[in-house]
Amino acid sequence: MATHPQIHRLLRDVFGVERLRAGQQQVIDSVLAGHDTLAIMPTGSGKSLCYQIPASILKGSTVVVSPLISLMKDQAEKLDDIGIDAAQLNSKVPAEQQHEALQGLRNNQGRIVFCTPERLATPEFMSLLHKADIGLVVVDEAHCISRWGHDFRPAYLDIGAALDALGRPPVLALTATATDEVVDDIRRQLGAPTMRVVNTGIYRHNLHLAVRQVTNADERAAEALRLVREASGSGIVYTATVKAAQDMLAALEEAGESVALYHGKLHAGERHQNQEMFMAGARRVMVATNAFGMGIDKPDIRFVIHLQVPASLEAYYQEAGRAGRDSDAADCTLLYFHQDKRVQQFFLARSYPDAALLRAAYDAAAGGERPRDNRSQVALKLLKEGGWLKQDRKLQYRLAGDAPRPIDLERLAERYREKQEHDREALAHMVSYAQSGYCRWKLLLDYFGDRSAGIERCGTCDNCRSPPTINAGE
Repeated sequence: MATHPQIHRLLRDVFGVERLRAGQQQVIDSVLAGHDTLAIMPTGSGKSLCYQIPASILKGSTVVVSPLISLMKDQAEKLDDIGIDAAQLNSKVPAEQQHEALQGLRNNQGRIVFCTPERLATPEFMSLLHKADIGLVVVDEAHCISRWGHDFRPAYLDIGAALDALGRPPVLALTATATDEVVDDIRRQLGAPTMRVVNTGIYRHNLHLAVRQVTNADERAAEALRLVREASGSGIVYTATVKAAQDMLAALEEAGESVALYHGKLHAGERHQNQEMFMAGARRVMVATNAFGMGIDKPDIRFVIHLQVPASLEAYYQEAGRAGRDSDAADCTLLYFHQDKRVQQFFLARSYPDAALLRAAYDAAAGGERPRDNRSQVALKLLKEGGWLKQDRKLQYRLAGDAPRPIDLERLAERYREKQEHDREALAHMVSYAQSGYCRWKLLLDYFGDRSAGIERCGTCDNCRSPPTINAGE
């Protein structure tokens, strides 16, 4: 294993960094010792170095599985600038460059290769990886593994099978948040029961949390407009639906604000152009659904406004945490209209399959088909866990033993219902946060089981600055 002087020489001479931050040394040491590792570190705390340093030391290639093409591009370009060989494999990269990257992997010359979870799951890419020397697999935004909602990326469920097919190279999972339950789920889904956890805590003193109660949609829009007008610097306005994002965009444009739009139904080219304008400062405000922001490396975001309540405190922290990455003060405000929780309840109601869908997924696999919708992908995964399906080296599903009986499928469906109930509880925690009079940071720290900060009152959130009054008799 590399010694600390070796690591610090690499830090100083290649990455231009004088010293590692809290937790980074622990993660790097764990990875270089060959341990499966989960790093839970706040946004802006330098998670990328935790794989870039080992990738520069370990033999073989490092495969980084990332959900966002824009993040891959940013990371790969920064590595190229400092002389570290990095390649991307995604739909935005010209075929010639992809061929060069694949050739480098084939010849064991590729140092760091970025790919989406969808690319990792393809038989062609898996076949190539079998011939390459893979020293480390990195799973970025690892909390996605445990999120099975309507916007879930099904390919995350194949990562564990890919690791098996590759002979279990060491894996490093990275995320900004994970409850104990999510940690257990990540271990289970990745097939890494002894995965070491390095958790540096979630507290970020520069984020000023607040909730504004509104009584109707018009008041909500007016309050969002006021907050944007009064804020300095750039910021993000998050909405729960595309319709709300479009309406907010129109209101801000009418008010003369410099604004762009981002959601999953826009054409990819338009999404990319809007993101580039925001990142470059050509647009001050980005109005977006949760499709925007994961891994966005814009350090000077001064405000994040949530127009509608998110599905969970995990989602809220991830999105609010995109502010203030430069460690300067930033405002994170949630506008709470009690009827907005119905939007999330609607999403929950259609997220999980029943016994009939499980049967349809099994029958499709039996016929050599693989349905691509999210719910069917999750159904296939659960059928595999139950022993009725297996995946070969190319990650194709095959039958394994006798077909499931109706009672077997009902029991599997019950597991979905349990997860759906967990998601309902997560939404209830989100609503409780919005309605609470206690310190916002204390509520978040308690929810994530984080006692490292040791605070009872942050002193900067709305409830600490102006404690709500309690009427006598309440």
